[in-house]
Amino acid sequence: MKKRSNRVWSFVKISLFIFGSIFLLLCILAFTKVPFWAYYNLGTNNSKITKPPVTIILLSGNGIPSESGLLRAYYTAQLGETYPGANIVISMPGDLADSLSDPKLTANELLMRGIPKERISFENLGLNTRQQALKLSESKTHSQLSQPITLVTAPEHMKRAVLTFRKCGFTLVSGLPTFEYSLETNLTFKDKDLQGNKYVPSIGNNLQVRYQFWTQLKLEVLVMREYFGLAYYKLRGWI
Repeated sequence: MKKRSNRVWSFVKISLFIFGSIFLLLCILAFTKVPFWAYYNLGTNNSKITKPPVTIILLSGNGIPSESGLLRAYYTAQLGETYPGANIVISMPGDLADSLSDPKLTANELLMRGIPKERISFENLGLNTRQQALKLSESKTHSQLSQPITLVTAPEHMKRAVLTFRKCGFTLVSGLPTFEYSLETNLTFKDKDLQGNKYVPSIGNNLQVRYQFWTQLKLEVLVMREYFGLAYYKLRGWI
């Protein structure tokens, strides 16, 4: 019994050491630009638009309203303006008979931003990237699969999306990653102007502590999750 307890305790100590080391490494990396460049690479890898798209495909994120849903609708409308001859497909699960469903609300966002109704169509059966690509490739001829398409999705998801659509037969796949942009205003401030307790360290001029560290931590989670997604898709033969 004692030996068993010792083995359990040794396992706990080793696990704590490993996970503690990983957490410490992630915190150190959050003070660098490594997470951003990993995130940026996922968004721009093999996704450059080289030919005007015949079809623009908005891949589902969260619903409307949500940060990801509104960003994708905004970027899709911008791309639709740039390429007025392109059809727009909203690939998002939902009931098309319901005016308050996510696909319909997303379409309303595009309409509000000037995209004509006749340019918009839906694919509402795909529940993940693989299934969406399969549904959109169904019944298409070789010449149709050879037409250029552009995917609109989150930066961290772009690489996997492009590779998945290529695996499903689309030969000219590009992407428009929905990167967010920071405020241009200088957000530093003088702590003494805000009063409060003076024994707390001043952070008004330290944007690294106030914003950048936490943003990089968030990017690390997104990047690690996507690497697992890429590995799973690779093992399944979907990319």
